[in-house]
Amino acid sequence: MSSSSEALWRVEATASFLERLESIEAFWAEADAAHAFDALLAELRATVIPNLARFPRMGRRYLSRPPQSAEALAQLAVLPSGAALSLREYLHGDYLVLYSLADARQTVYLLSIRHHRQLSFDFARLWPGA
Repeated sequence: MSSSSEALWRVEATASFLERLESIEAFWAEADAAHAFDALLAELRATVIPNLARFPRMGRRYLSRPPQSAEALAQLAVLPSGAALSLREYLHGDYLVLYSLADARQTVYLLSIRHHRQLSFDFARLWPGA
């Protein structure tokens, strides 16, 4: 019997991802719906992170549907060379997670999370030194 199991990738949350989670938490607290934030955290732990650890390329390439706004295009232009090619999106419920892959490290970096109807990500804040 042959069993080929690939090693799980590490999934790490960046400071910008954690900041976005804090703003989501504040929003739900202000709306008197802290349970919605608790549900989001539970879904991240139980579904999103395990899925990305097993299938890091499951998200759609961010550039497969290039952004249309001048603001998003300007932010992409300041990223380090090749960085935009590693960006991927994972849609989970009402949230869109932006992440990047570091193949050499077998690591998924969670960069940002937002409601799927928001305009774009703030790339300048996601890449230090960009």
